[in-house]
Amino acid sequence: MKHWLTALILILGAGLLLPAQQFTVGSTVTDFELKQLDGKPASFSTLKGNVTVVIFISVQCPVSNSYNQRMIALYRDYSPKGVKFIFVNANHTEPAAAVEEHARQHNFEFAVFKDENNVVADEFGATVTPETYVIDSSGTLRYHGSIDNSQNESRVTSLRLREALDAVLAGKQPPQTETKAFGCSIKRAPRT
Repeated sequence: MKHWLTALILILGAGLLLPAQQFTVGSTVTDFELKQLDGKPASFSTLKGNVTVVIFISVQCPVSNSYNQRMIALYRDYSPKGVKFIFVNANHTEPAAAVEEHARQHNFEFAVFKDENNVVADEFGATVTPETYVIDSSGTLRYHGSIDNSQNESRVTSLRLREALDAVLAGKQPPQTETKAFGCSIKRAPRT
């Protein structure tokens, strides 16, 4: 009995230390603030479109880096359709200068924003890179999960993010609203 009670206290105590996720599938995404790589603020309200994709990425994560060309292709294919992309680096171990150099080295055609102290990652409940979120014109989160179903591009059988975007652009429900995102853990800032 004592072991059960101790375990329960540890579980409940650990839950108190976890950040509170605000945005879940079906909920409304409210305004949040990121930093441009030069340190200037950028808010969701000025970055969003009729359909918006938020993607958490990393400089050092090999899984995130294996998606660099796929992310560029998504940006090229869906930006002309009016989709806005917000690429976010929430790793406290990757400073803005490293993020800027990484974007330059990989010829990113899109801006990458910093999420200082992983506040936005906490609000979305993002835990890995890459991890994606699709938000519709009403601000409702319609899809959360992976870009596709395999880090190895030759083994991809489900284009999950593209399927979700096509559905939301057509005013329909995505075929899957949540999938398991996979990748490297977001390196969160120490809690004080």
